[in-house]
Amino acid sequence: MLGAGIAQTAGCITGIAACTAGFYTASKRSVKFVTQGEQLRVEKMTETVVHNGPCTVCLNPLSYRSAIFQSALSLGPADYAKVKDTVKGEERIEKGPQLLFRGAYEEFVGPMQQAVTLNKTEYIIVSDRLSGKDQTVRGPAKWFPGPYDKVGPVRTAIALQEDEYIKIQDKGTGQRWIKKGRDLVFMEPTWSVETGVQKAWTLKSYEYVRLLDSLTGIVRVERGEGVIFPTPTEELLDGQKLMAVELKSNEYVKIMDKKTGKIRVEKGSALVFYGATDQALENGKKAAIEIDEEHAVLVRDSNTGQLRLVQDKQLFFPGAADKIEDVQSLIRLADHEAVIVKDSEGVLNFHYGDPKKSASGAARSFFLPPYSEMLKLYWSSGLRRAKRDLIIERFDCRPNFLWNEIDCRTQDNVELVLETTLFWEVIDLAAMVRKTGNLPADIYNQIRSLFIKHVAQVTLKGFMEQLHLISRKVFETDPDFYSSRGVKIHSLEVTKYMCSEKRTSEVLQQIIEETTNRLNRLSQAESENEVRIYKMQGQLEQEKLNAQLLEIQHANQKSEAAVGGEAEAERVSAFMEKLEKKVPKLEDRMTIWQTLRKTDALSVVSQGGAHLYYTPNDVNLSIKSD
Repeated sequence: MLGAGIAQTAGCITGIAACTAGFYTASKRSVKFVTQGEQLRVEKMTETVVHNGPCTVCLNPLSYRSAIFQSALSLGPADYAKVKDTVKGEERIEKGPQLLFRGAYEEFVGPMQQAVTLNKTEYIIVSDRLSGKDQTVRGPAKWFPGPYDKVGPVRTAIALQEDEYIKIQDKGTGQRWIKKGRDLVFMEPTWSVETGVQKAWTLKSYEYVRLLDSLTGIVRVERGEGVIFPTPTEELLDGQKLMAVELKSNEYVKIMDKKTGKIRVEKGSALVFYGATDQALENGKKAAIEIDEEHAVLVRDSNTGQLRLVQDKQLFFPGAADKIEDVQSLIRLADHEAVIVKDSEGVLNFHYGDPKKSASGAARSFFLPPYSEMLKLYWSSGLRRAKRDLIIERFDCRPNFLWNEIDCRTQDNVELVLETTLFWEVIDLAAMVRKTGNLPADIYNQIRSLFIKHVAQVTLKGFMEQLHLISRKVFETDPDFYSSRGVKIHSLEVTKYMCSEKRTSEVLQQIIEETTNRLNRLSQAESENEVRIYKMQGQLEQEKLNAQLLEIQHANQKSEAAVGGEAEAERVSAFMEKLEKKVPKLEDRMTIWQTLRKTDALSVVSQGGAHLYYTPNDVNLSIKSD
């Protein structure tokens, strides 16, 4: 019993303690202290309420389900927050500066954001998702969006200078227009720029532009000086600005109006601007033609198709219907030249540089008349006249050389190649033109056939011996052939011949070399004989001269000896006569004379480097012994 009482008492005490603890806990939960910047969100049994601090809130523990502290949102001057009412579904924007407390059924949509700050050149496009309307917000501004606004990126306005523009199209209305500078363009939501910022055309006094309206097709021409802006539908017709055509005093330009088809000619000095439908003809400006004594102009009238030759001295500007076909230079002929002119009726007129040859009085200096042409002669060229590629327009009337190469065969079947030189002259140009169109080929074929004929009648040896005779026969045969063609042949020579076959050519070469060597040896022998004869003649002349010299020397010696003898005789005679009185005997005088002569000889010898030797007889020396 006592144990049961004690246990019951203990249970009561425990219950009282539990009740006391529960009451304390409930009292603690029922009193809420909300500080500044906080709010208490109490979710009751049927509703939700909020208590914004600072405050103390006593709650009945049995009347709510939860109580949550949450911080208020501190918004600065440029901050905003989007708040949504979860009961009504409405949204609103709360701007700063403030301490934002949410309502009982409100919540923040997304994080806190900052307002869009725009300077004076910036703007944004804002779309209202509730109404679907768009608007442009320009700076300078601090912009807070609405709850249903969608903000595009910050854009910079288009700054236009004085000479700049943009083409704008409104996609909502389809309207297009031009925005010119100086301006700051803020684009509306439905606007779009077609081509970006472009420069207007600044034109100088000699510049212009042609603008084509793509809607109407009208071309507008604007000249300088000035700044030109197009309309929204205009584009440059020529792709760039143009310069007026500057014409000097001797220049012109032919212009056609494509609208009417009329052609006009603008002459210098002038500054020509093309009109809206103007087009330059003949590649733009041209120089006028200076017509003088040396030049004339062949002009065709495009209306009638007729040609005329303008020769009057002037600075020639063609008319609107004139087309310059050719600028002719005066055709001057030298004394030896001639040309053939075919007129519109096909009649040939011959013009000679030598007035004596011109029977019809045709001038040696002239311009080619309309519908006339210089007749060209097509002659064959080459040694064998194989190609007819030589064009003769001015004919040389002087004698000329014609070189040919001819194949022929001798009687003993040796094929030879002859190289001939023909010296010829055209004396009747009219007869030549009437008779032949290829004079060199005619002459070549004529002499070729004659050489074949005459060479075939002789052997190779006979050909070599009769070469000049055969050439003469060819030259003198059928003179009427040449005269009928107005040609005179002065000479015909075979300058070289050779065998076409190599073996025969080698044999012929040996014959020619042997003949040449024989002739050279004969010439050498003749030369040696002439040299020997000349030497002998020289020796004969020398001997004759030597004989004459000896005769002259002998005569001179005789004369000198005679003179010397006479002088010596005179001296001896004088000596003897003078000594006769003193030395009567002739022998004594002779002895004295001989002694003196010996003394003179010794004196002469002593003056030189000679040695004198005496014999005993000379000095009369004798040796005696006692």
